[in-house]
Amino acid sequence: MTSIPLIGEAVAVAAEPRLAGAKIGVVTFPGTLDDRDAARAVRLAGATAVPLWHADSELGDVDAVIIPGGFSYGDYLRAGAISRFAPLMSKIIDAANSEAKLPVLGICNGFQILTESHLLPGSMIKNDHLKFICRDQTLRVENANTAWTVDYTDGQEIIVPLKNQDGQYIADEKTLDALEAEGRVVFRYVGFNPNGSRRDIAGISNAAGNVVGLMPHPEHAVEAGFGPEAGLSGSAGEPRDTDGLGFFTSVLTKIVGGDK
Repeated sequence: MTSIPLIGEAVAVAAEPRLAGAKIGVVTFPGTLDDRDAARAVRLAGATAVPLWHADSELGDVDAVIIPGGFSYGDYLRAGAISRFAPLMSKIIDAANSEAKLPVLGICNGFQILTESHLLPGSMIKNDHLKFICRDQTLRVENANTAWTVDYTDGQEIIVPLKNQDGQYIADEKTLDALEAEGRVVFRYVGFNPNGSRRDIAGISNAAGNVVGLMPHPEHAVEAGFGPEAGLSGSAGEPRDTDGLGFFTSVLTKIVGGDK
C-alpha cells in the first residue's frame, strides 16, 4: 500500500537526478492565491521552486516561469490588466520571445495575464453564465508537443480542478482558425464547457510552444489523495488525482533536452 505524505511534506516523484538542478520561477502578484500550490507542484516534479515577486527587476537564472492563479490586483479594470505592467512581466515577455524561448506557463489568472501581455492571443471575459464555477474538469490534450505537455499524449484525457469567474476565452474567427490550423489549441474542454469559451478551448500556446496558458488548475492535481476523484472520466476506480503533474514534469523534460 502506497503511503500518502503528511500535509506539508512534499516528496518528489521524479527520480531523474539531473532534474534536481532545474529552477522554476513562480511569480507572486498582489492577490495571487495559488503560488504556493504551484511551487509545491514544482517540488513534487523534482525541481527547485524559486519565488519571484512582481516588482523584481530581474528573473535571475530560472529555467522556466509559472504565473499562477488568483485575483491579481483584485481583477480591477480587467483580470490581469494591471499585472501586465509589472516590472517583472517585461523581463518575462523578453525572455519568452528571445532565442532562448524561456518556457512560461500561465494558469487561470496567469492565462489572463498572458493574453493581456500579448504573449498569447485572444482575451478572457466573464463566464457566459455570469457565476463563479468550481469543479473537477475533464480536458483533452490536443497538442502534446509544447514545453508543458510533452509528458502527455495527443488525445489523452485528464481531469484537473477548475475555478474561475472570468474564464470565457474569446477571439475573432480569424484568430481561432489560425490557432486550430497551427495546432496551438493545447487543451479542450470535454463533456461540459464550464464558461462558454469559444470552440471549447481550455488552453492555447504561442507559435513556438514555449508559452502555454490554460484556465483549469493542474497544480491542484499533483499528489495522491489530494486531487480529483475517479469516475468523472475513464474507468471507475482509476486514480486521477495526479493528472496535472505532467505539466511540471514535461517542462523538466524539455529543460534537460529530452526528446519525446
